Amino acid sequence: MKFLCTKNKLQESIFTVQKAITGKSSMPVLNGILLEAYNDTIRLTGSDIDLSIITTIQAEVQEEGSIVIDSRIFGDIIRKLPNDNIYISTTENNSVEILCQKSKFNIIHMNAEDFPEIPNINENIFFSIPQNTLKNMIKSTIFATAQDEARPILTGILFEIKNKKLNLVALDGYRLALKSEFLDNENVINAVIPGKTLNEVSKILDDDNENVNITFTPNHILFNLINTKIISRLLQGEFIKYNSIIPEEYNLRVTAKKSELLDCIERASLMAKDSNTNLIKLKIEQNNMIITSNSQIGMVREELNILLEGDTLQIAFNSKYLIDVLRIMEDEEIVMEFSGSVSPCIIKNSKKNNCIYLVLPVRLLNN
Repeated sequence: MKFLCTKNKLQESIFTVQKAITGKSSMPVLNGILLEAYNDTIRLTGSDIDLSIITTIQAEVQEEGSIVIDSRIFGDIIRKLPNDNIYISTTENNSVEILCQKSKFNIIHMNAEDFPEIPNINENIFFSIPQNTLKNMIKSTIFATAQDEARPILTGILFEIKNKKLNLVALDGYRLALKSEFLDNENVINAVIPGKTLNEVSKILDDDNENVNITFTPNHILFNLINTKIISRLLQGEFIKYNSIIPEEYNLRVTAKKSELLDCIERASLMAKDSNTNLIKLKIEQNNMIITSNSQIGMVREELNILLEGDTLQIAFNSKYLIDVLRIMEDEEIVMEFSGSVSPCIIKNSKKNNCIYLVLPVRLLNN
């Protein structure tokens, strides 16, 4: 294998495929990047079996071939080289030579035949969505995925297409996040994608309206972004029927300025950080919301003007869960719906009807 390419393109490609490499695999070949040179193209692949990322760059290929090279050392070498053309070629004794200006490295490579086979996905049927839309939808839901493996299905995000709408849903037992966008597609799809996969996908997606093509198989999902493909296994199992846990009725409704409410809760949470529950209390009456927190280090009281429809209420929350929601909401005015002091709170945008967030309260002794 022999090829010549620019440092910047190669470095960017290495950085992209490294997102699929954990560096913790017991198989040394999975700690490496598969390099394939053919038809003036270099294809780089990183994989941990569950997630694979493949990207291609243009290069001057003088001799076709394929090798696996340690991801960490290869990435470090390319990053430190001068900003110029890089010449890479295989030599004797399973070595690869890397040349750039007056720098020369010789490192051992592994056999490409030992690299696991990447799932071959037929891309005849796919749907498209703007990259910035999908990126925003992932950001708006991924914080609510479960972090422990006790219920593996909850570590993923439900990808649901029905009624010409794409829904992304995440829940961890304490909160639920639902983000919806119109999708001009008649298909019905229901699949759960690992949160780790979507976290890496969101880092690769651009902030523009160029489309990403998405293909599902019974066991995998493929994201195709022109020069980069991301293939992930799907989580197996039944996702919770989320519609059944979203209350349809409420006893009181609060309308508030998002930024003002967020500021008040963030300040109140400063006194709650010495407890595991980050407990804050909300007292809702007339057109006021009083937010308090008491701990061993002191107490805090915040007061916020709101628009109240319905009864008065006292309720408590883990402040972190409310902060996570308010930070990613788009409307400046938000709505909170309550059914009681031990029932979930629903948070929505005041105007744009494209998200629903559910947060469970903390049960107080006097409740």
